[in-house]
Amino acid sequence: MKYIKQIFSIIKKSSPILYGIVITHLFFALGCIIGFIIDDRILMGVNVWIKPLKFSISGAVYIATVGYLITLYPYSKIKKNIINNIVSWTLLIEIGIIIYQASRGVKSHYNESSLFDALLFAAMGILIAINVLIMILFIFDSIRLKLKVKKPVQSAIIMGWIIIVLGSWVGGQMISQMSHNVGIADGGEGLPLVNWSTVAGDLRIAHFFGLHGIQIIPLFAVVISKKMNIAPKNQISAVIFFGLLYAALIGFTFYQAKQGIPFIRL
Repeated sequence: MKYIKQIFSIIKKSSPILYGIVITHLFFALGCIIGFIIDDRILMGVNVWIKPLKFSISGAVYIATVGYLITLYPYSKIKKNIINNIVSWTLLIEIGIIIYQASRGVKSHYNESSLFDALLFAAMGILIAINVLIMILFIFDSIRLKLKVKKPVQSAIIMGWIIIVLGSWVGGQMISQMSHNVGIADGGEGLPLVNWSTVAGDLRIAHFFGLHGIQIIPLFAVVISKKMNIAPKNQISAVIFFGLLYAALIGFTFYQAKQGIPFIRL
């Protein structure tokens, strides 16, 4: 908890606007929880407020991650502000669209039932594409620049950015087939909260693990660099091995989903 407070303090000092948008996402999440309690409308087999709840939390985590990691790069203050604003504002607009569509009781993703819905879905795609370009920028800069961290952590950050782009590519696969399930239509039986299909393949699983590689792999590197008394070269080897295992997990869940096999069959 102390470490989380420290990160939020750094984010707030570095970019008050980004910090405010992270807090806004958390308030949205709270609003979605209230909506879940008082609104019993069902969409695609789950309460209409489950999806915006998940995206609010995920968006807050990602924006905060960018806000913290960018302080480790030797960027100018202007460049940091530009990137922070692009990431935070584009994702704020995206979650706004998702919440708006949920309030209407209609799908936000893969929805082309009307011109208006199709335009909103297309806008979301553009907003995410902008963020993917930022991710690619981070990959190149993480490789060519010296970050304000130890080498094992920098190696983890590089792998994290590569894997999140891979997770975004999985998202593109879902858009290309206009659904996340494989073998059946979207909706139906799924795991609690995440609603991952328990009867068919679901590409959201590989997408989820891919998007959160930027938190999990650097966190692993921080733990071994602080808690394990091993040489830096061995730490880098451990980080690379862990990153490859994590990438293999994503590859396996993607392959499993494409075969129409559920992650967990109930």
